[in-house]
Amino acid sequence: MIGKFATAFGFRIMCALIVATILTGASTVYAQQTPAQAAPAGQPPAQKAPAQTSSAPSAAPAPAGQAPDSQTGIQEASPDEISPRRKTKPHDYKNWAFNVGGGGSLTNGTTRQFVRGGGAVAAAGVARNFSKYLGIRADFQWDNLPLRNSTLQLAQAPGATSQVYSVLVDPIINIPVTKLWGGYILAGPAFFHRSGKLDSSTAVPGSACNAFFAWWGSCFNSSLPLSKSFLSASQNEFGANFGGGVTRRVGSRLEVYAEFRYLHGKHNGITTDLRPVTIGLRW
Repeated sequence: MIGKFATAFGFRIMCALIVATILTGASTVYAQQTPAQAAPAGQPPAQKAPAQTSSAPSAAPAPAGQAPDSQTGIQEASPDEISPRRKTKPHDYKNWAFNVGGGGSLTNGTTRQFVRGGGAVAAAGVARNFSKYLGIRADFQWDNLPLRNSTLQLAQAPGATSQVYSVLVDPIINIPVTKLWGGYILAGPAFFHRSGKLDSSTAVPGSACNAFFAWWGSCFNSSLPLSKSFLSASQNEFGANFGGGVTRRVGSRLEVYAEFRYLHGKHNGITTDLRPVTIGLRW
């Protein structure tokens, strides 16, 4: 009996020694393995960014050549995007304006004694506008000067032709009234070239000049030239002009105008006075 107990006790001690030996060997093997690399000192552990909800607005992509903000991921607006771009205000007037027209001419002063009214007028001009209200305009004008029958009797001629070529340069003041109607006034210096020719004349060369030949411009030293050159006359005169007109818009770029002017020229006591009325187009 005692022998069996000793045998059983010894068997238990042997099993305990075997289990202790196995556990000690496992601990030694685990201690000999390489430990995992520790995180660098001072660096906080990485945190997972919270998921973006569907209600949050998405950041707009950064324009080419400009990096987004590293913290927020939102691109800062440039100064041009913050303030609206200044728009250039379009001109409410034309830099250049052109006109052509025609009409008739009334006479005045000494010219009225020898020329009847109603002579034809043709005119063309160009204006350079510096603003909506102020500009400068240059015109070329032709006026026919039909001689009166009483004048032809003084000239002792069956017929004649006479005309005036005018160059007019004027500051112009435009007066807009409505979108359709407007007006303008102008005044300035003028140059006149008056010329004419008698068909023939029975006047005696060298005879004393009458009032017509004095105005005609062929009288020298109070007598007619001996060469009968008094049949033709030509003279230049400097003077002035002033007037105004009314405009009516008939299209996006076209206007109808009606104009009245007073022309006065003088040279060596000889005058030319006209009052042309012109109707035409401006664009």
